[in-house]
Amino acid sequence: MTSNINIVEVGPRDGLQNEKQTIDVATKVELIDRLSSTGLATVEAGAFVSPKWVPQMAATDAVMAQINRKQGISYPVLTPNMRGYDGARTAKADTIAVFGAASESFSQKNINVSIEESMERFKPVVNAAKADGVRARGYVSCVLGCPYEGDIPVKNVVRVSKALYEMGCYEISLGDTIGVGVAGKAKAMIRAVASEVPVTALAGHFHDTYGQSLANIWAAVEEGITTFDCSVSGLGGCPYAPGASGNVATEDVVYMLHGSGFETGVDLEKLIDISGWISAKLGRTPASKVTMARQAARNI
Repeated sequence: MTSNINIVEVGPRDGLQNEKQTIDVATKVELIDRLSSTGLATVEAGAFVSPKWVPQMAATDAVMAQINRKQGISYPVLTPNMRGYDGARTAKADTIAVFGAASESFSQKNINVSIEESMERFKPVVNAAKADGVRARGYVSCVLGCPYEGDIPVKNVVRVSKALYEMGCYEISLGDTIGVGVAGKAKAMIRAVASEVPVTALAGHFHDTYGQSLANIWAAVEEGITTFDCSVSGLGGCPYAPGASGNVATEDVVYMLHGSGFETGVDLEKLIDISGWISAKLGRTPASKVTMARQAARNI
């Protein structure tokens, strides 16, 4: 196994998109700028989607205009269609992402089209990105379960992942959107996808609804995956996945990896400070075990 693990910080997008309260642009910008100082190489900055469906992402253009972009750091944005891609290009995004699903029901709820229709919608986006020298990343949601359909056949995950990879996405993020997966099922799913897509082009995206995310990440590492999506303080959820809790907390993943001899290039202490800060801003308790433990230790 490699000793280097890449962390994709998704807190400013996937983490904030499900918040009920309005989050101002200044807070989003500060969150991204703070995360940019931790050693992270990728900080997902927002989404060019309809504000009707995802109100928290309405000001992504303003956020992109105000962040302090640091050399060597990528700031991806979600672009589900050509209109979103045009917004991303205007904002000078260096990386875009398209968001597919392994579940027909989830695809309909999330982007109002079937899986096949979503692939057709993504093709011109990815083609435009390739032509413009912009990297395109592919997300596959519900890889280990769907809130509407329950278990999802692994062949569906393989089919969608392969389609996105062949379309031109440099990396495919496999998302356990509702956090129901366990290590054994995660391994089996990854092996199946890796039979059609190089494991070096796969990433893991685990939610912690059932407390299984760290175990699933470890299982994925054992299968050769070296990139993981995480959200500072465990922010997140999904507006189309009722009951799903947040993404796995970035600081919990970094703590586990560093303690196990892996390198991420990320400053854990800075992450913990950011976790406490953004949680206080949102009026919530951090979902990170590491942050909670450190805060308790500081108060002794």
